[in-house]
Amino acid sequence: MKKIAILGSTGSIGTQTLDVVRANKDIRVLALCAGKNIDLLEKQIWEFRPVLAVLWDKDKAMELEMRLKEAKNKSDGRKVPRTQILAGIDGMTAAASLKGVDTVVSAISGMIGIQPAIAAIKSGKDVALANKETIVTAGHIIMPLARRKHVRILPVDSEHSAVFQALNGEDMRTVDKIILTASGGPFRGRKLTELRDIKPEDALKHPNWDMGSKVTIDSSTLVNKGLEVMEARWLFGVDIDQIEVVVQPQSVIHSMVQYRDGSVIAQLGVPDMKLPIQYALYFPQRRPMEGNKLDFAELAKITFEKPDVETFRGLKLGYDAGRIGGSMPTVYNAANEYAVGQFLRGEIKYLDIARTIETCMECHHVVKCPSMNDILQIEADTRARIAAGLW
Repeated sequence: MKKIAILGSTGSIGTQTLDVVRANKDIRVLALCAGKNIDLLEKQIWEFRPVLAVLWDKDKAMELEMRLKEAKNKSDGRKVPRTQILAGIDGMTAAASLKGVDTVVSAISGMIGIQPAIAAIKSGKDVALANKETIVTAGHIIMPLARRKHVRILPVDSEHSAVFQALNGEDMRTVDKIILTASGGPFRGRKLTELRDIKPEDALKHPNWDMGSKVTIDSSTLVNKGLEVMEARWLFGVDIDQIEVVVQPQSVIHSMVQYRDGSVIAQLGVPDMKLPIQYALYFPQRRPMEGNKLDFAELAKITFEKPDVETFRGLKLGYDAGRIGGSMPTVYNAANEYAVGQFLRGEIKYLDIARTIETCMECHHVVKCPSMNDILQIEADTRARIAAGLW
């Protein structure tokens, strides 16, 4: 019986992870963590009966605890889950290091995922990683720690899972380059003049994938791909310039690895996040999975394009941040997170997202090897500068 903790259980990856749990009868959920979606988390507690549940919001956590107590007092015949309720970063760290957990699914959004991931690794747990920020900003801390603790970082992003699968059994010394694919998002082919008046509802219409709002916006700006380039650099131990991005609009080829002899190994499949989630949970096994499979006769063609890095500057800035290294990826990520929030609230224009990132990067004095405290402080400083309009 595999025992897991899910950080971000009410989000897109978290809910799909629970779909995988439902489809397989040998996974026990010991901990569930969410931001503030108390109603959905409560339903998940009743269904999966974890040992521990965590809400980021302390008041929501207290409300949830009261709901469970009231259910116990009503005595309507249902057996009330004996789930401990905690809150905040301490609660998430407790969930990540919970005794008995084999694998922590890190599906929480943002840099708050870093500390729980470190706690999981220190506790000897494998990490199924869907939180890009953890590796992008703290890869120099996470990966050496994982090696010392002999735990596995198992990628859940479809692109990194594809690379992980294409590298399986191969000698890393024979790798020429990693090729990450991008769908191109909802605005593929458009020019800058056509993007000036984009509204949040337009950017949230991804053509292929069902993702959370922040990741969907990142996909439309190609910032998501910039983050993935930096993530791949740490996950697979390659140089940033060994990573190429190509647009593959059908989202059938999830990524590829080219070897020195010219061979290319690609991983293909329908765009369904449950596949990489299940692969990470059961690696190196492959389990049956219900759902659509690729029909190549129906597909007919697979096409490729170069990404337009002049229009979608988020990708170019991501390469720049990755090449500079040190604390610059933290600035790139923090500026993007804040700017995406502003855009979703209608406070800035769509094209201002990339401008905000670029301006913050230009103003930043790089810390070569930032500590955990440095990373958190630089993130806070970057957000504060944007909020105050200081460049």
